[in-house]
Amino acid sequence: MAGIYVHIPYCKKACHYCDFHFSTNFSTKKALVTAINKELTFQKAFVKSKIETIYFGGGTPSILNLKELTLIFSSIHKNFRIANNPEITIECNPDDLSSQKLHEFIKLGINRLSVGIQTFDDGFLKFLNRVHSSLEAESSIKKAQDIGFENVTIDLIYGLPNNSHKVLESDLQKAISFGVSHISAYCLTVEEKTVFGNWLKKGKINSPNEDFEAEQFDIVVEYLREKDFEQYEISNFAKSKKYSKHNSNYWNQTPYLGVGPGAHSFNGKVRQFNVKNNSKYIKSINDGKIPAAIEYLSLNEKINEYVLTTLRTMWGCDLELIKKQHNIDFLQKKQKEIKDLIKYELVYFNESKLILTKKGKLQADWVTSFLFL
Repeated sequence: MAGIYVHIPYCKKACHYCDFHFSTNFSTKKALVTAINKELTFQKAFVKSKIETIYFGGGTPSILNLKELTLIFSSIHKNFRIANNPEITIECNPDDLSSQKLHEFIKLGINRLSVGIQTFDDGFLKFLNRVHSSLEAESSIKKAQDIGFENVTIDLIYGLPNNSHKVLESDLQKAISFGVSHISAYCLTVEEKTVFGNWLKKGKINSPNEDFEAEQFDIVVEYLREKDFEQYEISNFAKSKKYSKHNSNYWNQTPYLGVGPGAHSFNGKVRQFNVKNNSKYIKSINDGKIPAAIEYLSLNEKINEYVLTTLRTMWGCDLELIKKQHNIDFLQKKQKEIKDLIKYELVYFNESKLILTKKGKLQADWVTSFLFL
């Protein structure tokens, strides 16, 4: 199986924390949708398996109208073999989710909504420069469920600058109250080329407090565990095995095609990175060229990719699989490093699988780089 990711690089406002590729200028939107359809044709040989998941991300893909989405879906079905009952996700902002829009999504076959709530606190929504209010957030989820969406996931942000955990606890309680089966929780990060990054340089905000963030992470993990959510990936929690198939495929290294400016693709042998510029992307596609940098993975890079993605999950990194697929004894090569990580209670073994501890999840990036070949 394989997946398709469609990057829609437009937002009504720029969130102060976001460093994804997007634009608030919609003048190229029509031309970009046309270019995406052409890229889907150009790239139809990149993945050869049936498409099990389709994911619209951004940016804010929920700003696309019915005609634009229909054109993209038509191109996907024309150029790829689609599995029965594929998971089709669209990222949404609450303010976009009118009843009409939700009915259009159902008509198109979209069966999973990823709603960017971030917080139900109006003060922090303003601080983050989000478009919606807490009332709109609550209303959008109820509306989607009433219309028939059973698979709804909520995005939350923790680590918001605060002197208590009350906002986070309230956000978690509110999210749970809707009966959703999936929650993604991400720590607020201050990236250099964002408004927050600029504010940090100017002293308008303080540097993140790592101890506070660790406490908040613990609150998220423990609260959701008590509510029968599995932490199947560091930032993702699911009830009743309602894992995101699309994201799980990323972490399990299933091939996927990414189309649109800034999108990434991976087919097991190469990675492609589309240019992060809407105008350059459109021009290149119209000239018949895919505007992508291509990276051919060495044996070590393939193994590092596997470690990077699988170690984030509850299933862990299977060292026997590495030996079977690549004829590399990873345990022998990294014996000292693994021994040290176990000593400091950052990882543990479950049969042949190396798995992060709760403490290790807080240092996942460092642990992973420590294990790289």
